[in-house]
Amino acid sequence: MSTKRDYYEVLGVARSANSDELRRAYRRLARQHHPDVDKTEGAEERFKEINEAYEVLNDEQRRAAYDRFGHAGLGGFNGGGGSDPFGFTGSPFADLFESFFGGSGRSYRGSTRGSDVEASVELSFEEAVFGAEKDVEVTRLELCDSCRGTRMRDGAQAPVCNICGGSGEVRRVQHTILGQFVTAAPCEHCGGEGRVISDPCPTCRGRGRISRTRTITVTIPAGVDGESTLRLTGQGEHVPGGTPGNLYVRIRVRPHAYFSRHGKQIHLDLPLNVVQATLGTDLDVPTVDGPAPLKIPTGTQSGQQFRLRDKGVPDVRGGSRGDEIVTVHVLTPTELTPEQRELFRRLGETMSAPDLQDGRHRGLFDKIKDALGV
Repeated sequence: MSTKRDYYEVLGVARSANSDELRRAYRRLARQHHPDVDKTEGAEERFKEINEAYEVLNDEQRRAAYDRFGHAGLGGFNGGGGSDPFGFTGSPFADLFESFFGGSGRSYRGSTRGSDVEASVELSFEEAVFGAEKDVEVTRLELCDSCRGTRMRDGAQAPVCNICGGSGEVRRVQHTILGQFVTAAPCEHCGGEGRVISDPCPTCRGRGRISRTRTITVTIPAGVDGESTLRLTGQGEHVPGGTPGNLYVRIRVRPHAYFSRHGKQIHLDLPLNVVQATLGTDLDVPTVDGPAPLKIPTGTQSGQQFRLRDKGVPDVRGGSRGDEIVTVHVLTPTELTPEQRELFRRLGETMSAPDLQDGRHRGLFDKIKDALGV
């Protein structure tokens, strides 16, 4: 039986934890138990345990194997000495099982691509429209500066395993009642890596990677919205002998005081008093480019819309820019001075009441009757 602690217990997260929850738990524990910070006995081992737990649970394939089979299920990923998750290890049928079910088909050298990293950035409405440059803080695993990922002191190359000859696996011939089978299992001497870390790097303690927090400048293209995610290739976690993962930046846009957005269109609700709507007026209305002139014609009704060309959002793919739609809302005064009340009374005496038969006030049912000639 393995004496290793449960990886979820090590990080203090639930088994349903998502990547964000795993990352937050890892950052907190790594900072707390880093040997340069934690001087208590066993700090180094705790730090290694935390890193090991995060590396497994942050990798989808390794996590799936661990969730299903526990530590035994990681034999094909981390060179666990040919562990068999189905419990055949040590039985006469172990090698036969591996032949039929592909036990030799796994890679014992680990991942050739680093894990992806996520971050988020908040933009103002205007920054989302015109684009911006933002700094994001990312904590990721990078190659150790001292050994440059070789895991050996001073960057020396690890010697080739003299048992497997650098292949990372040992082939065996098994004679069974069904005939002769050639099987392969990870080399126990080198853990399936093909090389032996005989003199581990003291900086990274033979892991080849260390955790660092970096500030990365992200160029936000014009026209992004709050549902966008940007991919920065190669800005994720590093892995010895492989390619770095990617950084995914999620965009959040703060609401604006009076603008709203629908696709490439910007919408503005414009309040007018009854005099402005009745007699018409010339106004400067706000746009993301600054004030723009707008002519309100005589007799403008509440709900009427006006279009300001090319005052909307640029196409994030490089197409044409959208428009700004201004919707008028005529405000009825609720508090009048005696003089204003008298003026409205005298104005009302000169105007007739609206006719219910006027087409502008007729209901849908009346219009249908007219169309049918009834």
